[in-house]
Amino acid sequence: MPLLNSVLSPGWPGPAASPHRVALLLHGFGSHEHDLPGLAAFLPRGLPWASLRAPLEMGYGAAAWFPLSTDGVMDVTAIRAAADAVWEWVDATLPDDAQVVPMGFSQGGLMALQLLRSRPERVVAPVVLAGFVHEGEEPADAALLGTRPAVFWGRGDADPVIWPEAVARTARWIDAHTVATRHVYPGLGHAVHEEEMGDVRAFLAAQLA
Repeated sequence: MPLLNSVLSPGWPGPAASPHRVALLLHGFGSHEHDLPGLAAFLPRGLPWASLRAPLEMGYGAAAWFPLSTDGVMDVTAIRAAADAVWEWVDATLPDDAQVVPMGFSQGGLMALQLLRSRPERVVAPVVLAGFVHEGEEPADAALLGTRPAVFWGRGDADPVIWPEAVARTARWIDAHTVATRHVYPGLGHAVHEEEMGDVRAFLAAQLA
């Protein structure tokens, strides 16, 4: 499988550099790798970032991490394959000891947590924006019960896209497996706004200091 397409931060480290941490921007369903770089302004100064394109092509420039179904059932095999594609990009692009700071919106938020649930030793301070988790267990879930890493989870209380069942499932998983910074923003739909991103900036500044 070819490596995922990506947009890299200005001044991306050259071949001789060895970044210790890199932010991964993970777009939502039906979007593309050019969608989230505008949020990079809220990352800590000097943190390199890469905005990755999801592997499932939808046409008209759109992409997705995994298919959606009308009944809310998610294809876990496709989710795991998408995470493998991200890790393939990481392994081919970054030093072996580099950590990733995943920040994902909607489906990309699920992917941020999926990276944590597959290789937690490589992930620090994941940011989940209007995201969720799938049903079922992942390889690292048992270990996360003990380590309980820091996670940011933000969502709007007027989000019409993420089903209440998915919100409840995500809350249960996050409460059991992480130490979460949780924010619910009144009146916010399936989107992000400046207040939320200010909270993300404070979270990352504390976790990556």
